[in-house]
Amino acid sequence: MKKVFFLIFIVTTLFGRHLMAQTAQSVVAAKATYVNPLPVQFGDPYILQTQGMYYLYGTGGGADKGFAAYSSKDLVNWKAEGQVYFHNNKNGWSDPKASWGGAYWAPEVYEVKGKFYLLYSAQWKENPTKEVENFRIGVAVADKPTGPFIDLTDKPIFDPGYPIIDANVFFDTNGKVYLYYSRCCYKHPVESEVADLARNKGWFKEIEESWVYGVELKPDFSGVVGEPVLILRPPVALNDKQAEWESRSVTAREVNRRWTEGSVTFKKDNTYYMMYSANHFGGRYYAIGYATSNSPLGPYKKAANNPVLQKNTDQGGAVTGTGHNSIAYSPDGKEMFCVYHARTDKTGDERVVCIDRMDVKNGRITILGPTTTPQKMPSGVTTD
Repeated sequence: MKKVFFLIFIVTTLFGRHLMAQTAQSVVAAKATYVNPLPVQFGDPYILQTQGMYYLYGTGGGADKGFAAYSSKDLVNWKAEGQVYFHNNKNGWSDPKASWGGAYWAPEVYEVKGKFYLLYSAQWKENPTKEVENFRIGVAVADKPTGPFIDLTDKPIFDPGYPIIDANVFFDTNGKVYLYYSRCCYKHPVESEVADLARNKGWFKEIEESWVYGVELKPDFSGVVGEPVLILRPPVALNDKQAEWESRSVTAREVNRRWTEGSVTFKKDNTYYMMYSANHFGGRYYAIGYATSNSPLGPYKKAANNPVLQKNTDQGGAVTGTGHNSIAYSPDGKEMFCVYHARTDKTGDERVVCIDRMDVKNGRITILGPTTTPQKMPSGVTTD
């Protein structure tokens, strides 16, 4: 009888150790990988890296007519920091009662000389002609990346005379600073062969377009220098290699607009790269492309391998749309990531944040995504 109990004890002990070993391996595996989408419901995600921490900002995320933020040490696990910008601060210039709840969109935060500057889009309360889309770009400042951010002045950075969104700032190596933005499609019909096609087919009477512009920005963010320069626009000719993918929202009869928006600019090996999004942000054809230049204000040439990130449902995947990206680096600075919002079969219309590795070599961008399967944690992350 003692032998039977002893055998049972031995088997139970060995089985228990085996289970513990499997559990330990599972824990290690879980910490060594991440899976998209991340548990953050943001559109237009932007990541600031400062003092060993990452801060994530975006459109929505539960913010009430303003912007919320998250913090992380590893780009994957995020802690909610609450709302960091409120429209009704002492210098607030926006109209929270306007269409889209005031349209508090696409925040980006930059650190300059110990201060943190938040650029964002919103509906301007100065609207004598009652425009439905009266978007402008503002800038607010704070002492910490978690705010509270207070508008620099009681008005937008500047007024180009048309609605603008999606601010992005680039700091060049020569000390100059540039602001890029998207002129909205609103009341901006453009003649093109795509517009002719839409009319001839009876799809739409006109096609409105959004274009990306760039302008030098004062170092203190108080205004711009000179006049804006047109950087990117949708193709005019149907035989342009970019026309097919940038016109899908029109040719699929989703909407009578072609977008060029959500730009982000960076420099590597003396080449300026501008990534941008095209097609309807709420549709299945929202996708990301890029262009390159030898100068921050162009001219830019669109890449032959566009789009570099798009839906993958036609290949058996679960991602139904991708767009409006920014870039971030791993904790050790060795890996570059494309940070973007996506929609999936599971999330439906809800925009969620994803990160995927990207390579930039010899003037060419490659994004290793979109992924929804386990990926290695960013390099430099301790997986203890």
